[in-house]
Amino acid sequence: MRVKSGIGIDSHRFLDESDRKPLVLGGLRVEGVPGLAGNSDADVVLHALTDAISGVTGETVIGAPADAMCAQGLTDSRLYLARALESLGAWSITHVSIAIECKRPKIDPFVPQMRQSIADLLSITFADVCITATSGEALSDVGRGLGIFATVIVTVCESD
Repeated sequence: MRVKSGIGIDSHRFLDESDRKPLVLGGLRVEGVPGLAGNSDADVVLHALTDAISGVTGETVIGAPADAMCAQGLTDSRLYLARALESLGAWSITHVSIAIECKRPKIDPFVPQMRQSIADLLSITFADVCITATSGEALSDVGRGLGIFATVIVTVCESD
């Protein structure tokens, strides 16, 4: 059996508190925290996941292709992820590990829903999506509460 791994990262700053754009993480809308700056919904988790898949396939989705989609009004990061998944061909995702750094919101209450959302988007089991989080201990702008940073490792195996 052949196995590959890809890594993806993404970060976005929070918008001003008065902005009405919702915060979206892992395909879920999170209330009580401002949204993130970006042309799209700025879902750092799905962007990092999409980049991790690009790390396996070599097909760029985030960047110019996503910008072109945004220009057409396609701002839902689930669409970028779907495009990346199409590029997998004979490879199947077997495991996803996600690390989120942010001071706000507290991630723990959203972990089960986020894991299920991502499992559903990838057509894998809940158990094969793992999420960890850290506050960043005020060591960076993210740790001081100015944004959110996500790192994702995706493991794939060649389908028979």
